[in-house]
Amino acid sequence: MALVTLSDIQAAAHRIEGAAVRTPLLRFDDGLWLKPESLQPVGAFKLRGAYNAVARLPEAVRARGVVAYSSGNHAQAVAYAAKLFGLPAAIVVPEDTPRVKVEATRSHGAEVFQVPVEQREARAAELVVERGATLIPPFDHRDVIAGQGTIGLEVLADLPDVATVLVPVSGGGLVSGVATAVKALSPSTRVVGVEPELAGDAAASLRAGELVRWPAGDRARTVADGLRAEPSELTFEHILAYVDDIVTVSEEQIGAAVGVLARRARLVVEPSGAVTAAAYLARPAEWASAGRAVAVLSGGNVDPEVFARYL
Repeated sequence: MALVTLSDIQAAAHRIEGAAVRTPLLRFDDGLWLKPESLQPVGAFKLRGAYNAVARLPEAVRARGVVAYSSGNHAQAVAYAAKLFGLPAAIVVPEDTPRVKVEATRSHGAEVFQVPVEQREARAAELVVERGATLIPPFDHRDVIAGQGTIGLEVLADLPDVATVLVPVSGGGLVSGVATAVKALSPSTRVVGVEPELAGDAAASLRAGELVRWPAGDRARTVADGLRAEPSELTFEHILAYVDDIVTVSEEQIGAAVGVLARRARLVVEPSGAVTAAAYLARPAEWASAGRAVAVLSGGNVDPEVFARYL
């Protein structure tokens, strides 16, 4: 299976320039810097991969429109990218997707279909056939992974001596891209994935050296709604090749991190994006002893009621 390369990610960086924000590194304390992808126009890192994938489509194919399935942030990203290109977009999301994500997706002009979570992919496949459109998957796609990897390029450009990069893990597109970029440019830098204990399938898979599948109902227990997917064969190959470890955090630690980031960093971060800070805050001395760490905060599209609960 062909993995994404550094040159793929560097090409993606040029392609997304002007569409995605080059987010800053914010110093949180002596040992931790934050990479707030919540500052993207769609409130999450997903714009990088979505825009790169749409931009890579041949013009005649692209004109027929795009389809995506998502837990919310990829939905907004594909809708936004389609708007920039002037394309129709049809997006399938679970019935329990936070309203803030559904409304934001519609605000970019996309048609949104809400279905039971287990029907997302099937409904998207139907729409592809019905409309002659192209599917832009949330993570299982080389161009999507390459776009997400641009975060790794930016981290190393801004903090070349970073010792550890903490990255949220769900389907694995983000950690695959970031790890590919980081290991190509700084092999000694550790890339550590973070996921909720209640959706710890990727951690179990890395320990086993093979994909370990958890029931969707088990993964749906976590408040981190953006981290309920599972790695694909493609993303897991990247994880095996480049990710040093995957750690898990509790629901209590996730919620506490959302509040700490709001109060101390003045950042609105959704639970899925806060898992990296949660991992660091659970053992700050341990992480700091290894050298400087960067926590990728993957998004900030949090339901206001959930956000208020953690403040």
